[in-house]
Amino acid sequence: MNDWINCFVIFFAVIDPVGTLPVFIAVTAGHAEWKKRRIAYLAVLIATALLLFFLVAGQFLLEAMGVPLSAFEVAGGTVLFLFALTMIFGDSKPEKEVEFVREGHETAVFPLAVPSIASPGAMLAAVVLTDNHRFNVMHQLKAASAMLAVLLIVLALILMAKWIYRFIGPAGASIVSRVMGLILASVATTNILLGIQQFFSI
Repeated sequence: MNDWINCFVIFFAVIDPVGTLPVFIAVTAGHAEWKKRRIAYLAVLIATALLLFFLVAGQFLLEAMGVPLSAFEVAGGTVLFLFALTMIFGDSKPEKEVEFVREGHETAVFPLAVPSIASPGAMLAAVVLTDNHRFNVMHQLKAASAMLAVLLIVLALILMAKWIYRFIGPAGASIVSRVMGLILASVATTNILLGIQQFFSI
């Protein structure tokens, strides 16, 4: 159970369901309610397919290219850490991705499915948490179910986006995103340390 909770917390931090709300609201501004629901389902479906691909085939692709998972963990952890710093000290996730929408990229694919839901951090987490050399099949299934649970939360939240965002406001969404950034920085540091440890233990 602790393994599942740990995977859930990591995926919740890197996907950041609350931070997706302002992005969804901006993307769907002016659309009819039925079209908003269609965009929500499409975005989550695309993000789920992409993350499942990385969960199943991500490690095989790395090994086929001769890239050890330890190197991917260090590189990905470094990128995640820098990304987390921008969430904490710079523009938060909602502020940054809503800016994409203002530039005209108003589709379910970008920026809603990618990078808002299926973020680089989520792709990295899908690979790292299902490492064939470290985890058995049961743990990998737990990681997959935790990821799907977070994606269901994302779908539920964006379907209720209008009421939730009205309640927490832009300031609330920004605060949640910065807290997620702090958690993400901790996860990134752990990935870097584990990658270094694995590399020198080979």
